[in-house]
Amino acid sequence: MLGASVVLVVGGAAMVVGAVAAESVVLLVLGILLVVGGLVLAAGLTAVAPNEARVLQVLGRYSGTVRTDGLRWVNPITMRRRISTRIRNHETGLAKVNDLDGNPIEISAVVVWQVEDTARAVFAVDDFVEFVAFQTEAAVRHIAGSFPYDAHDRTSLRDNADEITAKLSSELAERVEAAGVTIVESRITSIAYAPEIAQAMLRRQQAGAVVAARQRIVEGAVGMVQLALEKLVEQDVVDLDEERKAAMVSNLLVVLCADRDAQPVVNTGTLYQ
Repeated sequence: MLGASVVLVVGGAAMVVGAVAAESVVLLVLGILLVVGGLVLAAGLTAVAPNEARVLQVLGRYSGTVRTDGLRWVNPITMRRRISTRIRNHETGLAKVNDLDGNPIEISAVVVWQVEDTARAVFAVDDFVEFVAFQTEAAVRHIAGSFPYDAHDRTSLRDNADEITAKLSSELAERVEAAGVTIVESRITSIAYAPEIAQAMLRRQQAGAVVAARQRIVEGAVGMVQLALEKLVEQDVVDLDEERKAAMVSNLLVVLCADRDAQPVVNTGTLYQ
């Protein structure tokens, strides 16, 4: 088509020049028509870049999409809209929402997306880029409000990042499907308690960590004491009555559960003194 356009324009221009020289009205009109035809034919040439598509519309009706890169030719009266099919990133701003427990948190995410169906991207929504941005923020807010920020006995935003990310990607894919967009990946980039409660929640987390650590220490200490008593009885090292066993258990628990090193006291008398 490019060659045909060049031939028509050049041939028509040469014919116009010859017609002027020969003072021939017929040749002049024919030359002008050839030039106009060549220009009209050239108007249908469209350059398509890699990872780019052209949505075609003839007299208001969708007529197809050109995805093959290179120089292409379409109907000259076709309206061509350029749509990028490259992979794009969208990062949400830092949004303040309440988690499942009602605690205010700040959260942001990044979404990697790509146009898959160019027709739906153009005709199903007004602006598919803006549509993806709004739906991403809505999905992030919904996910943040569906789970607690921190919890030891259930799924939480802080401790179950992979599971939360999978749910976010799934919800996003459903939301943007109408616009012909596919979600490549989504990640939560920042999540934290809101500044007004950050210090209080930090103290709460520290207290919970201390309680959990003490619980593990006590469980371990009880097991060690039980093992010591069983070994003493099994190997017949010493015969202790119930009172002496209780004193031994008390002393061992104090030593094992203390948060600092115990100071030993040597008994120089008998066991009962």
